[in-house]
Amino acid sequence: MYILLYILLGLIAVFIILLVLAPKRYHVYRSVEIDKPLSEVFSYLKRIKNQNEWSPWKKKDPDMKHVFSGRDGEVGFISRWSGNKDVGSGEQEILRIVKDEVIESELRFFKPWKSKSDAYLRTEYLGDDKSKVTWGFSGKNKFPFSIFMLFFNMDKAVGKDFEEGLASLKHIIEK
Repeated sequence: MYILLYILLGLIAVFIILLVLAPKRYHVYRSVEIDKPLSEVFSYLKRIKNQNEWSPWKKKDPDMKHVFSGRDGEVGFISRWSGNKDVGSGEQEILRIVKDEVIESELRFFKPWKSKSDAYLRTEYLGDDKSKVTWGFSGKNKFPFSIFMLFFNMDKAVGKDFEEGLASLKHIIEK
């Protein structure tokens, strides 16, 4: 009987330790320098439909379905997608635009699991014909997903996709 009690107390202790150590938030971002003027880069970026040209997820599912509502490039625009197991389904809504600085949006994932993330594309002036683009997203790790995040590196998993996407973005804009 005492052995069972010790095992139960040990499992509870391990669970509490994992809960305390589990990361509560995540933030992944990557940047690229583009040899084009800031206004040209920003004008391209604020149109969410343009992401289909450089998004690594569109490459993972070229047949991904999209439905759009609102005016692209304006606050309130929503892009909904549904695709294969690699891209799942969800939507992205533009929440805030500061001209030549930032486009902020909310990503709402429905499949393969439900979650919300804050996403952004920031631009920075580096010279007359040079701009920097930083693409990132952040959010909260809710229980029990937070425990899973002890064993999964979001930065490594999503960071590679961001790098691939930004490389494609650079190639498209610099053409």
